[in-house]
Amino acid sequence: MDKKRFPLALGLASMVLGLVTIPAPGAAATRARASAVCELSLNSISATGAHQGQRIKATTPPTAGVTSQAPDKFAPGMTRLSGSWMSESLIPYSMLHQGKVVIGSTMYAASWEQYAADESVHLGRVGGGWDSFTFFEESRYDEGAKPGAVARRHEYGLRSDGALARWRISDKGWVAAGTYPGFAAVKTMALISQTRTYDTFLANTRGGALYTIRIPVTNPMKPIVTRVRASTWQAFDTLIAERCGQYGTLLLGIDKHTSSAYLYAVGHANGTATVIQSLGKVPNVHTAPVYFRSTGVPWATPPLNGD
Repeated sequence: MDKKRFPLALGLASMVLGLVTIPAPGAAATRARASAVCELSLNSISATGAHQGQRIKATTPPTAGVTSQAPDKFAPGMTRLSGSWMSESLIPYSMLHQGKVVIGSTMYAASWEQYAADESVHLGRVGGGWDSFTFFEESRYDEGAKPGAVARRHEYGLRSDGALARWRISDKGWVAAGTYPGFAAVKTMALISQTRTYDTFLANTRGGALYTIRIPVTNPMKPIVTRVRASTWQAFDTLIAERCGQYGTLLLGIDKHTSSAYLYAVGHANGTATVIQSLGKVPNVHTAPVYFRSTGVPWATPPLNGD
């Protein structure tokens, strides 16, 4: 592995000076011009089991950095799903990468330490029964160490029968926190917003529609579904989202069948009035069966803010 080139999580560095900005709520799309270039860290597990990483930048046209690989992290062809991963600098010089993966029907907590003497992946069994799930993601919301700060972790999973399940996660383990039916048409989802009181996903359907799914943290679980677009989004098998500016989201849509990816600047969610600016096709995006977002630790990284 070329240790110098494996990309670190973006964290606070996900927005740098440049060309694309997300408009504030109510602003016209024509006003979405220069001020902050956003970027996201696209990670994946390759067919050979390598952990791959690549930076995607919202330049005009979009650009993709060189793909870096950490080979032999997983058994070839065995990883079926992955949620987002976190990366954290450790003393003195190593970098800890950690996330959750589904191998066969079992979910594992996976981690490996870059620049360490032992860079092998460590797997801790979370639980079985995940063969019926088509998507999962964890929302880690943490306001840091300050008076009145809120911290929470929720895991979400979409089953093949269209039921969306939720768990609360703490040091004591997982607690079921609701299941809601009716999402059988959903193809895939991406977490776009995290607040004290709700998480929001952006989801596309097999028929091509695009929706936001806002899920209050209160019980019982009652998602609020709002249409954003009626058609044309059916091609994407994976959606990767990253915070972009004060109000919006940088969204990458990947079509695995054509090995192509397209980048969008998405304004603050507002139903069909949501501003979506197409930035174009991203060249040279690496291919993989499993893609996911990489980010920093929640207490040091601004939460997603797309809704």
